[in-house]
Amino acid sequence: MRITRVLSASLLMLGLAVAPAAADSSPTPTDSASSADGDAPTQAGTSFRTATEIEQGQTATASGSTGDYLYWSFPADAGQRPTVKATVKLPETHATQTWQIDVYDGLRRRQSCQYGAQTRTAAAGVGSVELACTLRTVRAWSEAWANDPLPGTYYVRLTAVGVTTADLGLPVSSEVRVDSKDIGGSAAVDGSLAEPLVPGIAVKSEAEKDGSQDSAVLSAIEPEDGWSSGWWSDRWVWTAIGGALAALAGVGGYALTRGSGRPSRVPPGA
Repeated sequence: MRITRVLSASLLMLGLAVAPAAADSSPTPTDSASSADGDAPTQAGTSFRTATEIEQGQTATASGSTGDYLYWSFPADAGQRPTVKATVKLPETHATQTWQIDVYDGLRRRQSCQYGAQTRTAAAGVGSVELACTLRTVRAWSEAWANDPLPGTYYVRLTAVGVTTADLGLPVSSEVRVDSKDIGGSAAVDGSLAEPLVPGIAVKSEAEKDGSQDSAVLSAIEPEDGWSSGWWSDRWVWTAIGGALAALAGVGGYALTRGSGRPSRVPPGA
């Protein structure tokens, strides 16, 4: 009985000592989305050169007029499949408007959308219109004649097409967000680019070769973990696993087919 009381008291004291530590170690909830969007840009560029840089996962906003071209830029690395979404809030009174979102790569080649409503028409009186464009998976390397998306800077252009004269200049507000899905080794290819398709990278590389001190103006945005080298993907892991399974299958097949040794019907002296 005394032993039971001692054990109970010890367990109670141990629980009281551990409880505060457990309570203190619990993380404090924070609004990560709000902190991430707190630094999001609130304006857009008017051309490729003045495109506003945004990070993936940020919701950028901008105000403009119907008929303006709004430009943003973002980085995309190999193995990613970016999805660009845009929402345009229209004035209370307007005629029928058609809005379109286009995405260009670092060579300013227009990239096709796998799926998504790239162009939508808002009837008269509709308050907003939503657009989306999901690109093909960014490849680490491609042929010079191909139009495949490659690692580097991508440009988003949002504008209204076929606007009537009465609607030109009407105020609008827009929101743009870019998110990516990591596809992995299923879309991996052998080879990689010498440099990502980022504005100013060619000038900087040439200056480094010549030993010049002139610095090029590079895009300030890149993936959080830097640009990938292009040679590593989870395809290597699956290849190694497949090789190991094939070796085990070979050993198992040999063990099953070789038998137990010398047949019992054969005389020992034969």
